[in-house]
Amino acid sequence: MRNNEKQERLVKEFKSILKAERFGSQGEIVDALRIAGFDNINQSKVSRMLTKFGAVRTRNAKMEMVYCLPIELGVPTVSSSLRELVMDIDYNSALVVIHTGPGAAQLIARLLDSLGKAEGILGVVAGDDTIFITPTRTIDVTELFDSVCDLFEYSV
Repeated sequence: MRNNEKQERLVKEFKSILKAERFGSQGEIVDALRIAGFDNINQSKVSRMLTKFGAVRTRNAKMEMVYCLPIELGVPTVSSSLRELVMDIDYNSALVVIHTGPGAAQLIARLLDSLGKAEGILGVVAGDDTIFITPTRTIDVTELFDSVCDLFEYSV
């Protein structure tokens, strides 16, 4: 089997493993890939793949913390189900803060990160249920707050 075919097979298996939403650690993903026949896989390779494909650690239906892939690898859109995860949006003189349902912050932060500087977002930091958004120098924090509220159809 050519190297390119092996890589394609690895990517396909990797995505399949993450779609199962059962693996909470990189070590578990390594073990699953080895069981699938990828003997030369290690934790650092899995870590690079998680980053490359934008995987996030979030809660599954059983409320377990697991790695999963975003629905699409392109720029995510705000669906009504994502809007429902946003509980509160507020700001101060420096940051916009979003409070989400448990485990949802990283998913929403990925969406915000994809918007980036063009939309006035310098950076995003997410915990389990809280997101901090820092505006760029070119936008006032109140403007960023308004645009984030519009994005999630959140009314103050």
